[in-house]
Amino acid sequence: MSLNAGPAEVAPSRLSALTAHIPPQQFSRYLLVGAWNTLFGYGTFALLTALLAPVIPYSYVAASLISGVLNITVAYLGYKWFVFKTKGNYLREWARCVAVYGSAILLGMILLPMIVLVLHRSTRMTTSAPYVAGAILMACSTVYSFLGHKKFSFHTQT
Repeated sequence: MSLNAGPAEVAPSRLSALTAHIPPQQFSRYLLVGAWNTLFGYGTFALLTALLAPVIPYSYVAASLISGVLNITVAYLGYKWFVFKTKGNYLREWARCVAVYGSAILLGMILLPMIVLVLHRSTRMTTSAPYVAGAILMACSTVYSFLGHKKFSFHTQT
Protein backbone atom coordinates (compact mmCIF):
# COMPACT_ATOMS: atom_id res chain seq x y z
CA MET A 1 0.00 0.00 0.00
CA SER A 2 1.40 3.42 -0.93
CA LEU A 3 1.76 6.34 1.46
CA ASN A 4 -0.92 8.18 -0.50
CA ALA A 5 -3.51 5.43 -0.13
CA GLY A 6 -7.01 6.75 -0.11
CA PRO A 7 -10.21 5.17 1.20
CA ALA A 8 -10.70 3.25 -2.05
CA GLU A 9 -7.41 1.41 -1.53
CA VAL A 10 -8.01 0.64 2.15
CA ALA A 11 -11.63 -0.53 1.85
CA PRO A 12 -10.93 -3.75 -0.13
CA SER A 13 -8.45 -4.98 2.49
CA ARG A 14 -10.95 -4.33 5.30
CA LEU A 15 -13.67 -6.11 3.37
CA SER A 16 -11.30 -9.00 2.70
CA ALA A 17 -10.51 -9.25 6.41
CA LEU A 18 -14.23 -9.35 7.25
CA THR A 19 -15.08 -11.97 4.63
CA ALA A 20 -11.98 -14.14 5.06
CA HIS A 21 -13.94 -16.53 7.31
CA ILE A 22 -16.71 -17.02 4.74
CA PRO A 23 -15.80 -19.45 1.94
CA PRO A 24 -17.92 -18.35 -1.06
CA GLN A 25 -18.95 -21.86 -2.20
CA GLN A 26 -19.86 -22.93 1.31
CA PHE A 27 -21.83 -19.73 1.92
CA SER A 28 -23.66 -20.23 -1.40
CA ARG A 29 -24.67 -23.75 -0.31
CA TYR A 30 -25.73 -22.29 3.04
CA LEU A 31 -28.00 -19.77 1.29
CA LEU A 32 -29.46 -22.51 -0.93
CA VAL A 33 -30.23 -24.74 2.07
CA GLY A 34 -31.58 -21.65 3.86
CA ALA A 35 -34.00 -20.95 0.99
CA TRP A 36 -35.25 -24.55 1.21
CA ASN A 37 -35.53 -24.23 5.00
CA THR A 38 -37.64 -21.09 4.64
CA LEU A 39 -40.09 -22.77 2.26
CA PHE A 40 -40.21 -25.99 4.28
CA GLY A 41 -40.53 -24.11 7.57
CA TYR A 42 -43.44 -21.97 6.47
CA GLY A 43 -45.09 -24.93 4.76
CA THR A 44 -44.97 -27.11 7.88
CA PHE A 45 -46.23 -24.25 10.05
CA ALA A 46 -49.15 -23.57 7.70
CA LEU A 47 -50.00 -27.27 7.33
CA LEU A 48 -49.90 -27.93 11.07
CA THR A 49 -51.96 -24.81 11.76
CA ALA A 50 -54.63 -25.99 9.33
CA LEU A 51 -54.61 -29.58 10.66
CA LEU A 52 -54.76 -28.53 14.31
CA ALA A 53 -57.34 -25.73 13.92
CA PRO A 54 -60.38 -28.04 14.16
CA VAL A 55 -58.86 -29.84 17.15
CA ILE A 56 -57.43 -27.17 19.48
CA PRO A 57 -57.86 -23.43 20.00
CA TYR A 58 -54.93 -21.20 19.05
CA SER A 59 -53.62 -23.94 16.80
CA TYR A 60 -50.96 -21.63 15.42
CA VAL A 61 -49.15 -21.60 18.78
CA ALA A 62 -48.88 -25.40 18.90
CA ALA A 63 -48.05 -25.44 15.19
CA SER A 64 -45.27 -22.93 15.76
CA LEU A 65 -43.71 -25.01 18.55
CA ILE A 66 -43.97 -28.34 16.72
CA SER A 67 -42.84 -26.96 13.37
CA GLY A 68 -40.01 -25.05 15.05
CA VAL A 69 -38.40 -28.22 16.41
CA LEU A 70 -39.00 -30.05 13.12
CA ASN A 71 -37.67 -27.15 11.04
CA ILE A 72 -34.52 -26.68 13.11
CA THR A 73 -33.87 -30.42 12.74
CA VAL A 74 -34.36 -30.31 8.96
CA ALA A 75 -32.14 -27.21 8.72
CA TYR A 76 -29.53 -28.93 10.87
CA LEU A 77 -29.45 -31.99 8.60
CA GLY A 78 -29.19 -29.82 5.48
CA TYR A 79 -26.27 -27.91 6.96
CA LYS A 80 -24.58 -31.07 8.24
CA TRP A 81 -24.87 -33.06 5.01
CA PHE A 82 -24.65 -30.39 2.27
CA VAL A 83 -22.96 -27.30 3.69
CA PHE A 84 -20.44 -28.23 6.38
CA LYS A 85 -20.26 -31.97 5.55
CA THR A 86 -19.29 -33.19 9.02
CA LYS A 87 -19.32 -36.81 10.18
CA GLY A 88 -20.82 -38.19 13.41
CA ASN A 89 -21.59 -36.05 16.49
CA TYR A 90 -25.29 -35.81 15.60
CA LEU A 91 -26.69 -34.99 19.04
CA ARG A 92 -23.91 -32.56 20.00
CA GLU A 93 -24.11 -30.70 16.68
CA TRP A 94 -27.93 -30.58 16.80
CA ALA A 95 -27.83 -29.10 20.32
CA ARG A 96 -25.28 -26.53 19.19
CA CYS A 97 -27.43 -25.73 16.16
CA VAL A 98 -30.37 -25.07 18.50
CA ALA A 99 -28.09 -22.83 20.60
CA VAL A 100 -27.04 -20.79 17.56
CA TYR A 101 -30.64 -20.36 16.41
CA GLY A 102 -31.78 -19.57 19.95
CA SER A 103 -29.12 -16.90 20.41
CA ALA A 104 -29.97 -15.39 17.02
CA ILE A 105 -33.65 -15.24 17.97
CA LEU A 106 -32.82 -13.67 21.34
CA LEU A 107 -30.53 -11.07 19.76
CA GLY A 108 -33.22 -10.30 17.20
CA MET A 109 -35.85 -9.80 19.88
CA ILE A 110 -33.54 -7.40 21.73
CA LEU A 111 -32.33 -5.49 18.66
CA LEU A 112 -35.60 -5.23 16.69
CA PRO A 113 -37.24 -2.57 18.88
CA MET A 114 -33.98 -0.62 19.02
CA ILE A 115 -33.56 -0.61 15.24
CA VAL A 116 -37.22 0.35 14.74
CA LEU A 117 -36.76 3.27 17.16
CA VAL A 118 -33.60 4.42 15.36
CA LEU A 119 -35.37 4.23 12.00
CA HIS A 120 -38.36 6.16 13.37
CA ARG A 121 -36.15 8.90 14.77
CA SER A 122 -33.61 9.16 11.95
CA THR A 123 -35.86 8.75 8.89
CA ARG A 124 -39.37 9.51 7.79
CA MET A 125 -40.31 5.86 8.08
CA THR A 126 -43.40 5.27 10.14
CA THR A 127 -45.30 2.12 9.26
CA SER A 128 -42.45 0.65 7.21
CA ALA A 129 -39.80 0.87 9.95
CA PRO A 130 -40.55 -2.58 11.46
CA TYR A 131 -40.32 -4.20 8.02
CA VAL A 132 -37.04 -2.50 7.18
CA ALA A 133 -35.67 -3.36 10.63
CA GLY A 134 -36.73 -6.98 10.14
CA ALA A 135 -34.96 -7.11 6.78
CA ILE A 136 -31.79 -5.62 8.29
CA LEU A 137 -31.87 -8.16 11.10
CA MET A 138 -32.52 -11.02 8.66
CA ALA A 139 -29.40 -10.13 6.67
CA CYS A 140 -27.30 -9.82 9.84
CA SER A 141 -28.79 -13.01 11.25
CA THR A 142 -27.92 -14.92 8.09
CA VAL A 143 -24.25 -14.05 8.41
CA TYR A 144 -24.29 -14.52 12.21
CA SER A 145 -25.92 -17.95 11.89
CA PHE A 146 -23.53 -19.04 9.15
CA LEU A 147 -20.51 -18.09 11.25
CA GLY A 148 -22.10 -19.60 14.37
CA HIS A 149 -22.75 -22.89 12.60
CA LYS A 150 -19.31 -22.89 10.94
CA LYS A 151 -17.33 -21.99 14.08
CA PHE A 152 -19.54 -23.65 16.76
CA SER A 153 -22.28 -26.03 15.60
CA PHE A 154 -20.24 -27.89 13.00
CA HIS A 155 -16.71 -26.95 14.12
CA THR A 156 -14.30 -29.82 13.75
CA GLN A 157 -10.82 -30.00 15.19
CA THR A 158 -8.29 -30.30 12.37
